[in-house]
Amino acid sequence: MSFPACKHKKHKAKGPRRDGLLWLASEPYRVFFASGAVWSIIGVTLWPLFYAQQLGFYPNFVHARLMIEAFGGAFVVGFLGTAGPRMATAPKLTPLELFWLFALHQASAISHLRLQHAWGDGFFIALLVSLLLCLVIRVVKFRKEAPPPQMLLALTGLACGIAGAAMLLSTATLMDLQRLRLANLLLYQGLLLPPVLGIGSFVFPRMLGGEFGDPKTPAQSKSKLIRSIVAAVLLVVSFFLEAFGQVTLGYALRAIVAAGYLLIEVTWKTQQTGSLTTGLFWALILGWIGIVLAPFHYVQHVSIEHLLYIGGFGMLMLVVGSRVLFGHSGDLDGFFVKSKWVRFLVFLGVLAATTRATPAWMPSTTVSHHIYASWTWGALALFWLLWHRRRFAKRDEEE
Repeated sequence: MSFPACKHKKHKAKGPRRDGLLWLASEPYRVFFASGAVWSIIGVTLWPLFYAQQLGFYPNFVHARLMIEAFGGAFVVGFLGTAGPRMATAPKLTPLELFWLFALHQASAISHLRLQHAWGDGFFIALLVSLLLCLVIRVVKFRKEAPPPQMLLALTGLACGIAGAAMLLSTATLMDLQRLRLANLLLYQGLLLPPVLGIGSFVFPRMLGGEFGDPKTPAQSKSKLIRSIVAAVLLVVSFFLEAFGQVTLGYALRAIVAAGYLLIEVTWKTQQTGSLTTGLFWALILGWIGIVLAPFHYVQHVSIEHLLYIGGFGMLMLVVGSRVLFGHSGDLDGFFVKSKWVRFLVFLGVLAATTRATPAWMPSTTVSHHIYASWTWGALALFWLLWHRRRFAKRDEEE
């Protein structure tokens, strides 16, 4: 398995030119990761602007959509658009497909920023459906080998995102608290949590210095497929349980499935460690704590769940994104470097998550902690972009 650029060859690639659109389309993460990080900065900046009375609307819906659809969605599309065809040994994305996907991504984000949420959700649905079609057609018609069975969870995330965004387009959903809660869960957590488990079970072993978590035998493939199906079904069931009143049971099921699946699928023995590996563990721990604590103070569950959204999803995307950027720029060993700079970035992620969650227990700090957490995440995303600025354009000549 060649993704992400883990096996170095002694001859130069005969693929598309470095500056060609074919090369860029074959690695769409380069534009989607960068765009997602920029939109995350825009998404958090809305809060300080609002509290400074420089914004004419309350930014809760815009902020949430930008962070999930424009930030999280960009990383999902960028990763799957790059890895999906490679995993199936199928043709990579074409420049036309890249242009179409990126245009939908930008249209969705801009629409939400203009408070046109129906248009934003519509463009986002079109983005996920288009990506899904690109991947399915390649797997069905052109694949030379089956993709890892864990990728079923990644497709489950796309399906949850499509379903959640589609439900939010319905007036009936907006008038029904249970349906609204279900739609929000499918979009805000369902889009990202299943891919974290599926992609994570494949990529995390490699990030710990071992091999990718793909099955080595038909028996392993069957077992992994069964576990992926069970995990996907149970996660969706947990969303329904919470939405229809079984809050504690829904969260408990989600926490058990997330922890259990990763403990079973991933060999957590580290063969190589670095500061980004430490960041991976911090992200997983914070995300899981956010799921566990939320039902015990459900009135403030949104604040507590920012341990999941910022500490879990946000930091994981930046850490996994770093692994992809290092691998595809020909500097895989750079991922495992111990660095004070990287530890500082991890610290900013932990600080942003815990600062944003604090108002759940100290409501008087809501305004100040909204501002502190926003600036902290904005600084983290900006520093991350600057740190990787050359790797976004650098190609592994031996890939």
